[in-house]
Amino acid sequence: MAEAIIGSGPPQHSLKRVIGRRALLLFVVGDILGAGIYALVGKVAGYVGGALWLPFLIAFVLAALTASAYAELVGKYPQAAGAALYANKAFNIPFVTFVVAFAVLMSGITSASAAARAFGGRYLGEFVTLPVVVGAFIFLGLVTLVNFAGISESVKVNVVLTVIEAFGLLVVIAIGVHALLFGDGEPARALSFHPANGAFLGVLGGTALAFYALLGFEDSVNLAEESKDPQRDYPRALFGGLVVAATIYMAVAFTATMLVDSETLTDSSGPLLEVVKVAGSAFPPKLFALIALLAVGNTALINMLMASRLMYGMAREGIVPKVFAAVHPTRSTPWVAIVFTVGIAAVLVATGDVSSLADTTVLLLLCVFTLVNVAVLVLRKDRVEHDHYRAPSWMPVVGALVCLVLVLPVTGRDGDVYLRAGVLVAVGAVLWSVNRLFLLGGDGGPGGVSEGESPS
Repeated sequence: MAEAIIGSGPPQHSLKRVIGRRALLLFVVGDILGAGIYALVGKVAGYVGGALWLPFLIAFVLAALTASAYAELVGKYPQAAGAALYANKAFNIPFVTFVVAFAVLMSGITSASAAARAFGGRYLGEFVTLPVVVGAFIFLGLVTLVNFAGISESVKVNVVLTVIEAFGLLVVIAIGVHALLFGDGEPARALSFHPANGAFLGVLGGTALAFYALLGFEDSVNLAEESKDPQRDYPRALFGGLVVAATIYMAVAFTATMLVDSETLTDSSGPLLEVVKVAGSAFPPKLFALIALLAVGNTALINMLMASRLMYGMAREGIVPKVFAAVHPTRSTPWVAIVFTVGIAAVLVATGDVSSLADTTVLLLLCVFTLVNVAVLVLRKDRVEHDHYRAPSWMPVVGALVCLVLVLPVTGRDGDVYLRAGVLVAVGAVLWSVNRLFLLGGDGGPGGVSEGESPS
């Protein structure tokens, strides 16, 4: 087993390479599918009207641009730190490295927190009435236990939940096919276009929100250190997962708007449940609600799993105190990082709502994606000995420009989203300063390279 050495301290337990190509593909699909399509698809309809599938199509194209940059970088540097590692190698500015890492970390936690809040919405209401915060806290506790159990156990749970959530979406698609065959619904409504704020702003706003439903591909970067063959497996799993998810999303969106009017979809916290209920007794609404709850749960599990691995990777790179690189000797999981990330999630669950937390996730990641697209071009001068995927140069260039546009307020994003993201980054800046002033010792600065590790 390779040893991860921080400074001159004792050897640390390293992560195990146990994830194969198929499990990685399912992980990417499972990370993309989930809370976004189950909880927020109706909100996209509020931007564009009946042509609900259009923002998802555009969001897929935009996501593929940035995914190409990740596919190249993870092949060159198959380590757990992800975007933080790429920023460190490309720009070599410790504070920029920390901000990127912390933004990705917080985006995962805000996404998981949004999923936890969504867990207590209309889908849960089919079974029991609980305060949203209470249900979310119980839910976070269960997710934390699975995360701590180990990566193999977590991936196995993910595989099961991925199959379940995909089945739920296929049920919606089957309902749509049945409606088309028997002349039910209004297919023409799926082709109507009634943007709320004009064509450009309507599509832009809808695409920015639909982008949340396609997030997750970047999380799998942090499993590179636990994948058996990341140079070969990751690009295939990444692009394959995006295509599968986008195809399902567009079919679900077409079905939803064909069977349910846009106003009903927009106002519902469980929009796909509205579709199932329109179908009558064809599929039990309670069973679909259970599937939706498991899908939302999968989103939270994967995001908390990735947040803890990112914290671990940051500690390995010397960006945060090395205590966060501690790995449990028997479970081989980064237990200190897990405790830290779930604590932040609990605060967000208690203070935010689903839509604002989801939008905060998108904003943070769009900023990171802009830098990642630039970093892949900067790092072209850094040659590595092994073969890896190389993205066409135009893709990261266009990707950076598109992400920058989507960050701007022209998308209709509320001001409190910018405020929350700013506060989270400011908290990160404080932590970086504390680490720099009091916790460096002789181990090197944040964003530096640990003793015994290669700087390339």
